[in-house]
Amino acid sequence: MEFFIETLVGGLLAGTMYSLVAIGFVLIYKASGVFNFAQGAMLLFSALTFVTLHEKGLGFLPALLLTAAVMALGAVLIERWVLRPLVNRSQITLFMATLGLSFILEGLAQGLMGAEVRALDLGIEDTPLELGGVLLSRFDLVAAATAGVLVAVLALLFNRTRIGISLRAVADDTQAALSIGIHLHRIWQIVWAVAGWVGLVAGLLWGARQGVQFSLSLVVLKALPVLIIGGFTSIGGAIAGGLIVGASENLAEVYLGPSIGGGITPWFAYFLALAFLYIRPAGLFGERAIERV
Repeated sequence: MEFFIETLVGGLLAGTMYSLVAIGFVLIYKASGVFNFAQGAMLLFSALTFVTLHEKGLGFLPALLLTAAVMALGAVLIERWVLRPLVNRSQITLFMATLGLSFILEGLAQGLMGAEVRALDLGIEDTPLELGGVLLSRFDLVAAATAGVLVAVLALLFNRTRIGISLRAVADDTQAALSIGIHLHRIWQIVWAVAGWVGLVAGLLWGARQGVQFSLSLVVLKALPVLIIGGFTSIGGAIAGGLIVGASENLAEVYLGPSIGGGITPWFAYFLALAFLYIRPAGLFGERAIERV
């Protein structure tokens, strides 16, 4: 029984790493209805920027703050040069724009800061910690706590501030929001900046675990099942989806893997997402689209 609990809890904690990536998608999708394929490139760009500044002699906090400022500036430029000219275009057009943006950001990041694998030490030991007879990863515990704090901050932003109310208004009805004087371009700049900061947090944690390298941008592929299961419009859904994916693939690898030769982890999340598409296409917490005829 202890082994089962250890496997389950370990999977739940690992799933928070997926959730951190998925939250960035949710933020932009809620505010603009755009599936931002460039979120992975933003994650890579922010992690590479931080590592480069840190290697140049900046301390942890100055490098973090300067990287956050770079991501905010990037959000302003993306809104001005990419999104604004495409206002009122179809969603597939905007998706293709973010797809192209992802390649630009990846190429720019590696062209300016190099393509070699960079080590990132956050001072968090990835060693087991025994709690009640269950061995848990210290790193995963920190990642889970970080995800919890991030969700709490975003919940306050969306529900308790004027900016958050404006974000929700734009998400509900863009034309109605514009008619009451909400500045759409400023809202997009803010939400892309926040998504960039979320990508920075996720990039630091993923970079510390597997090194800062090109493959870091491919983490977005693992966030897709999380979004499908949790729903594209819910931050809480991103957390729930990440927990479900992390726990289920961990349990499947341990209990089903030996019977089929292992190798379940790379594909099991997509199998689970496909099942959800048949049962609940909008996800657990997603908003169902209602069209009036």
